[in-house]
Amino acid sequence: MTKNEMSDKKIAIIGGGIAGASIALYLSEIGLQVDLFEKGTSLVNGPPICHLHAGGNLYREISEEQCVTLLKESIEALRLYPDSVDYRPTVIAIPEQDPGQPMELLPRLKRLQSEYQDLIDEDADNQVLGKASDYYQLFELEELQQLALLDEHPVPSTAEQWMIPFAKHVDLSLLKFPIVLVQEFGWNVFRLGATAALSLEKNTHCQVHLNAKITKIEQTVDKKWQLSCDESGQNTQQKFDYLINAAGFKTGEIDDLAGFHRQRLVEFKAAYVTKWQGTGGLWPEVVFHGQRGTPEGMAQFTPYAENLVQLHGMTEQITLFDNGLVASAGNSSQPQLDEQFLRKIDKGWLAQEVAERGQRAIAHLARYIPAFKEASVEGKPLFGAQQIPGEDASLRAAGVSFEDDNYARCEIVKASSVLTSADALTEKLAELGFVDKSLVGARSFPVTRSITDQQVTERSECYTQQRGYPLALAHRTVKQP
Repeated sequence: MTKNEMSDKKIAIIGGGIAGASIALYLSEIGLQVDLFEKGTSLVNGPPICHLHAGGNLYREISEEQCVTLLKESIEALRLYPDSVDYRPTVIAIPEQDPGQPMELLPRLKRLQSEYQDLIDEDADNQVLGKASDYYQLFELEELQQLALLDEHPVPSTAEQWMIPFAKHVDLSLLKFPIVLVQEFGWNVFRLGATAALSLEKNTHCQVHLNAKITKIEQTVDKKWQLSCDESGQNTQQKFDYLINAAGFKTGEIDDLAGFHRQRLVEFKAAYVTKWQGTGGLWPEVVFHGQRGTPEGMAQFTPYAENLVQLHGMTEQITLFDNGLVASAGNSSQPQLDEQFLRKIDKGWLAQEVAERGQRAIAHLARYIPAFKEASVEGKPLFGAQQIPGEDASLRAAGVSFEDDNYARCEIVKASSVLTSADALTEKLAELGFVDKSLVGARSFPVTRSITDQQVTERSECYTQQRGYPLALAHRTVKQP
């Protein structure tokens, strides 16, 4: 069976977040008939992703194997969504009060560098993070003191140039050395969603249903799935041969409707949008490691265009929340978030909450970047609930699980896992005769690659305005080299 001889089987995907939209894009690109159901008004509107974890160096607590997986998956994702990536590196710093040591990171970095070289050797097109020899660089205190004497660059082109604003404006006396610069890039959720939406709208193999809430799921005598849907106030019913649950933090609710059980966690998180006049040069992303959940939790500084900076502070007073991590219990697969979090998701934040947590985030970063105390909170946070399959809250690399012959869950934790998940789903569909096995692992995306950078920018701007965020969040600071 070739792409031109595709079966007439129909596939339903519930959930138009990063997972559902990307899976729909992948399957429709290889010619499968897909219906994507999203209860919101647009695609990819969920947790505040901002970082392409090409090596997982933000997470000291995860295994090297998860880091290698994130590296491979991020390269795949970058190749699929190049117009959604901000091509700037990330600085990893360890504060003096933290129990960790910088050189503890070195074995992982060396392995990731080696793995990256192996991927380039397999396929030259995998060289999307620069040369493997440049994957990371270490900077000692004396080097940074010298760099601090130099002028900042509007658009840096070398590792040393990227480090100048860090060297000039971070309080180096608070840090351990060496400092790491690594090729983990920024990832723009608005541009990612725009690319997926534009591709799916252009692809005749996919039907996107917005404002579409699934109300009932039944399995028919011929082993098909009948979905009842409230679509913009109209009740509809359709039958499908295969059902993919990609409902994000609501995955458990769909499991319940379908009659399956799965243990999982759900965690509510938020990141804060601030404005800072900056220091005259383009900054890298900066991560100050810290012990998660304590007052000294990780601080993350993510620069955007027009002086906007997104902030994470991994404390319960900033990005994390008391009772924000919950597990499924009883007969339901759906963890029950507290009402305060559901209110934020469904109705929005109170102005006082935005101001208080945003100011805490600014203060958290200003400990290391003193001039940042002049930043201001710029509108509502980026926020959402993240599902984590199983019981390990530190899990960062996850994919697909299956029930029976025609039901799957796409349970990604990090957005970069979407193509790995798509491959696993395609392999299963090939076993069932939906698609030829030769298309498993296909990396041909002609419809998606016909979308222009300008089209992505225009749709991204539309999304930021619709969702009440500054227009500059739709833009990139550094395009593909």
